[in-house]
Amino acid sequence: MDIYDRLKVKKLLNARGTLTTLGGSTMPPEVLEAMQEASRAYVNIDELLRKAGERIAELIGVDGAFITSGAAAALAVSAAACMAGTNPANIRRLPDSAGMRNEIIMLKCHRFGFDQAVRMAGARIVEAGLPERTLPEELEAALSEHTAAFLYLAEAETAGGSLPLPQITGLMNQRDIPVIVDAAAELPPVGNFKHYLAQGAALVIFSGGKDIQGPQSAGLILGRRDLIAACACNSCPNFSVGRPMKVDKESICGLVKAVELYLNQDFEREMRGWEQTVEVFSKQLSGVAGVKVRRGFPSPPGIQPVGIPRAYVELDRSRTGVSSEQVRKELQEGDPGIEADLHGDCLVLNPQLLTMKEAKAVARRLVAILQPGIVKRRSR
Repeated sequence: MDIYDRLKVKKLLNARGTLTTLGGSTMPPEVLEAMQEASRAYVNIDELLRKAGERIAELIGVDGAFITSGAAAALAVSAAACMAGTNPANIRRLPDSAGMRNEIIMLKCHRFGFDQAVRMAGARIVEAGLPERTLPEELEAALSEHTAAFLYLAEAETAGGSLPLPQITGLMNQRDIPVIVDAAAELPPVGNFKHYLAQGAALVIFSGGKDIQGPQSAGLILGRRDLIAACACNSCPNFSVGRPMKVDKESICGLVKAVELYLNQDFEREMRGWEQTVEVFSKQLSGVAGVKVRRGFPSPPGIQPVGIPRAYVELDRSRTGVSSEQVRKELQEGDPGIEADLHGDCLVLNPQLLTMKEAKAVARRLVAILQPGIVKRRSR
């Protein structure tokens, strides 16, 4: 029995992706070893964060890097850095931001649940544009003497009301207003580490516990050296709004190792593995009446990363007797549970976190559920 068995927590097969609600991703043995090494000694955390950031910045080839306790914490810390800078009095006063430049502009179509993190730091969000359209003049109108930063959601770049990032950074950089890009789940491709910075962003945020396969409680801010220094001042272990967002020495060292491994990964081989997994789903389900499987890529916003192929399982309910939502529920209720995504009346299987053995187990479960005569039809 492992720890989950002893706690009576049901284990899952993850055909959905690196969601925080499902535990992010699993960590390679080398990352766990680095975390164990880190647990055996005491160090100055400020020094460790600085040296770890320097190492990651060197590896990736960017000006600066800072490790936080997740991507949401990185949003709060980045907002605080843009408002309070390195001023000790302002840092200690947040989230009371009265008298500071405390407005963060967002496109209306980029608003998302995690923008609460910047409001926690004391920022006020100013919306620009409409959900279906944004005019450049509306960006100008949103600017004021209180503007501290612009927050851009990478996954929403193709939304109807969005504007290209270079257009945003071009306008903001002329006014010395930093642009923060939330790219938490925008890996792969590995080139995205530098992509948004190359387009003019000042700070870019990634999750450490998704495709990087570092600790789930780790996040990464990349960007301008002066703002990275301000992030450090506004984060744990310093007394600041980031003080409760503690990142431990084990997670710091684990993320450094994870980034080292990630940059040396064979991404072409990984893509071939994902394609093979999608092919397994297609072959195993192709003979089931009323079921059609197609390979495809998700359309943002909302399902990241978009560069990984998925198996889209389309059901003819008149022949299968069940909807994709009902099938998904049966997958979840099995033992082990299986997590999959939905797109309309289509079940979506993401190969990102599945071994070949697990993928075959998912396919067998689906065949058992969908094969006529095996399962009671929920629709009756």
